[in-house]
This record gives sequence, structure tokens and C-alpha cells, in this order.
Amino acid sequence: MLLSAEHIVKDYGGKPVLQDISLFVDDGAKIGLVGINGTGKSTLLKIMAGMETADAGVINQKPNLQISFLSQEPIMQDDHTIIEQVFDHFPASFRELNEYEAKDILTRLGIMDFDQKIGTLSGGQRKRVALAAAFIRPADVLILDEPTNHLDSDMVTWLEQRLMRYSGALVMVTHDRYFLERVANSIAELTHGALYLHHANYSRYLELKAERFEMETASERKRQALLRRETKWINQGAQGRGTKSTERIARYEALQDQDAPQTDDQVEIVTLSSRLGKKTIEIDGISKAFDGRTVIRDFSYTVLRDDRIGIVGKNGAGKSTLLNMMTGLLQPDCGHVDIGDTVKIGYFMQESTIMDPNERVSDYIKGIAPEIQTMKGTLSASQMMELFLFSSDLQYTTIGRLSGGERRRLYLLGILMTAPNILLLDEPTNDLDIDTLTILEDYLASFPCAVITVSHDRYFLDKVATTIFEVCMDGVVKQYAGNYADYLEKRTEEEAKTEKKEVRERQPLSPKQKKPKFSFNEEREFKTIDDDIAEMEEQVVNCSKEIDDNSSDYVMLEKLLAQKEELQAALDAKLERWVYLNDLAEQIEAYQAGE
Repeated sequence: MLLSAEHIVKDYGGKPVLQDISLFVDDGAKIGLVGINGTGKSTLLKIMAGMETADAGVINQKPNLQISFLSQEPIMQDDHTIIEQVFDHFPASFRELNEYEAKDILTRLGIMDFDQKIGTLSGGQRKRVALAAAFIRPADVLILDEPTNHLDSDMVTWLEQRLMRYSGALVMVTHDRYFLERVANSIAELTHGALYLHHANYSRYLELKAERFEMETASERKRQALLRRETKWINQGAQGRGTKSTERIARYEALQDQDAPQTDDQVEIVTLSSRLGKKTIEIDGISKAFDGRTVIRDFSYTVLRDDRIGIVGKNGAGKSTLLNMMTGLLQPDCGHVDIGDTVKIGYFMQESTIMDPNERVSDYIKGIAPEIQTMKGTLSASQMMELFLFSSDLQYTTIGRLSGGERRRLYLLGILMTAPNILLLDEPTNDLDIDTLTILEDYLASFPCAVITVSHDRYFLDKVATTIFEVCMDGVVKQYAGNYADYLEKRTEEEAKTEKKEVRERQPLSPKQKKPKFSFNEEREFKTIDDDIAEMEEQVVNCSKEIDDNSSDYVMLEKLLAQKEELQAALDAKLERWVYLNDLAEQIEAYQAGE
């Protein structure tokens, strides 16, 4: 065991968040922490990382344990450059040894200008810088709060693969269900003051959760049946029975005092929309450039009444710019957007929400609409808040006291209270819990009008989208029929065709194919290269362990880090050689099969 949180209790001003929670992190564990917003997931991570103290309970660590923590809302120095922020609190010698790797991570996360000031970055860019800082820190345990937020699909795939290869322990909060499925080997569910740990991936956890609920339901049915029988007995007169059994009375009282199993409340989203005429949104040849770079190039499209469009692309490609031009918030450099008279756009923006932290939740919603017409009739603002899991107590609390996910849910309710007939959603899955996402997906499936969403959440796009727009870095918007899985398959086919074409163009045509064959040395090398790679991988792992054991000795740490870099470079070269030899072996086999 590397780290444990035992009997943790945390209360915020009369609002109990964690009540007698225990979680144990073993070496090699990759734990995904799930639960509805407001259950204390981020609070538990902060306590385990030593960033916050519990009201009661204890945190135990293995001696010399190194923890790297990614906060949901990182605190940074605005006057630092990006590379300075990554190496904040580290000595210059550590930066010198690790700067190349840090810049490689930042580049993969879409950060190219390493000297840009932190104060000029967006919230999403700051989160990615914090993620790079978390990875560069030597750690036995990674604790990550929403690591996939603000990452595009390619970045999420890179992060997924990196964490799958990570040899230390991992505890993370994420609502990306595909990510949980592929990375986590345990799921910890936080609900109603209890924590259930399942040693399984996400899909198996869902099965185990359903089994647990069935067992609890069956147990409660049995308890109620016994309670009815014992109540009837206890209410009978003593005549003809003598004195009642004290043991049976005690059993009756125990049955009566036993709590029924609690279930998570679920957001209920009723269908809300205004009448939509024939004309929707007509986009004609729009283009937009910033600082000389064209982010949207000559794009035309007419939004259909029942469209379900998912927009994907790299960070900075222009996805949010496209939505802003559709709504009229941003004017194109050329072309025009024509919005129908009956169109009422509900625009769920990524991070441009302005909420007064001192305003009460109820006042925020009532300020948008005191009541609304739904399929269930007229519902008041208070009733709508109840449907969105804002109890009477929460309705009268201030927005500043809500968790990040609760604020996001409140913002979503505010958008729906306007009864839009076209929904534009920019990264709607950020900070929303999985249960709310599931309900939102069901709601969008029944929404009678168009839905256009920018999202990096592959599961969400597979559930919601029937058309994918890819915004490319050259400003071209490509269109693909189908959901995200269909798009990915078609894009992979396109890339394979392009690669084959480039290979054909590079290779001169020969009248007769030359017979492929191993040289004498290549044949000997091919027979032993798998064992060589295994031995080199073991050397890298052993070196990493030595680094962990000497993390406080910076002189030794420098030597070991340099040694690891040499070992890794040699291993990378050997892997490239393995690829070449295996390709040659396949060519030889194919040639022999064709003779």
C-alpha cells in the first residue's frame, strides 16, 4: 500500500461533504473516482494530496512517497512564463535535465510558445500547463482532477496511452467514460457518504453496481415484509399471549431503525423548446482569420431542423469561433450568417459564463424566467431547480458555495429556461458528472430541434451526433456522416490512403520487384531482438525505481535521470530497429506466399 485515507470527515459550514470515507491506494492501482457533482470527489483528492485538511480521519503514506497533484482549478503565477510555471519550486539543475521532456509534453498538449506569460492564457490553456507540470514531477502516485477537460480528441488519446503505460499508482476524477474504460482498473463510487470500491473497469463496474442495487432492493423488500409482520404482532394485545418476548421486541425495533438503501437523485430534464419556423440558420461562404491565420475558410451550410452535429478538431483550430459566428456573437470577415425570425438559440458556452458568486441560486434562475411551459405543464423556477437536483436548501445558497459541477449544471438549467429551439453546446461535458451526462444525452435524443455541439468526449459524440464536422488547422471544415466512431474509421482510411500515395511517390518504379531477404547479421539480430528489448525495458524500469528511491538526493537524481535518458534513447532506437526487421520479415513472407 502506498497511500491511504481512513475515516475521512469533511464539512463546509454546515454542509457535510465527506462522512467516514476510506480509500486505499496500492502499488499499480489506477482508480477512477466517480459520483454525482457535490459528493466531494475533488475534496477527497485534495485531502489525499495534502492540499487540504480533513475535519477528522487520517492520511497514511509510504515513507518518502512522492505525489503529483493536478487540481481542477490550478493556482498559478500570472507573471511566470509557461516553462517557468512548469518548473516552479524545482532547482535549476532539475529543469536543465527535464526541460526537453517538458517541452515535448507541452507540444503534445498544444502549447507551443513556452515563453508566453501565464496571465495571458485561457482557462483551458492553464489547465494543460498544469497537466504538463504534474507529469514532469517525479511521482509514485498521480492524483488528477478532470485531466481530460480542455483536451482535444488527439490529446485525450495521447494522455490515455501515457497513463496506461504509467508504472505508478493513479487516482483520478474524470467523466470521460471511454477514458475510464481504458485506463482505470478500479472504480471508486462516492455516494451518500459511502464509498464503494470495485476492482474492475468502467463497464464491469456498471454491472457490479446494478447487482449491488438489486441485492439492496431485495434486502429492503425482505425488511419491509418482516417489519409488517412484526408490527402486526407488536400491536396485538397481550391477552392470551403472556408477556411479549423482549428479544422479539428488540428485533422489531432494530428493523424499524434500519435505514432504507439510498439511491442517487437524478437530474430530470423535461422537453423545453419554442416553435421553430421553416428557416433556421443559413451559413453562406463565411471565413474568419486572426493574426493572419485563417481559422474558418469559405464554409457554407444550412442547419436542418433535426440536425445532430458534433464538431471536432485540434485546440485552436476554430471550433468555438464557428459557433460564435453561427450565433452572431462574432462577425465573419466575409460571407454571412442568416438566422430565421423564429430561431431562439440556446448557447451553452465553454467558459464565458458570468455568474455573481454572491447571488443566490434561486435569484439567478428567476432572473432568467420565473416559470416555463413544458410537456408537463407550467413549472415554476423553483420546481425546475428541484428537477435539476437543487434542493430548497441549495436554492437559497450563494453560487460561490456550489462545486464546479453544480455551477455548470446551474448554467445548463439557465440555458434551458429560455426554451431554445436550436441548441449550441461548447464542451458541455466539462465538469458534469456521468449521471447528469447520461440524462443530458437522453434529453438531446428527444429534443425536437437541431443540436450542434463541440466536444472532445468520444462517448458523448457517439451517443448524440449523426454528423461530424472536423475543423482542420488550415480552416477547412470537413463533413462526415455518422457518429464519432464512424468519423474516426473514415479518417483513418483517408490517412492510410494518403500515406500509401506518399510512399508510392517517394519510391521509384522498378520493372521487377526485388526479392526481399535478410542479410546474415539481420537474420541473427531478428532472432534475438525481442529478448534484447525486454532486457532494455527492465533496465529502464529499474532505473525509474532508483530515481524514486533517491528523489530527495538531487546529486544522485541528476546522474540517474541522465542514465535513464540514455537507456530510453537506446531502447527507442532498438524499437525502431524492431519495426524495420519485422516489416522486412513480413515482406519476405508475403513474397514467398506469392511465388
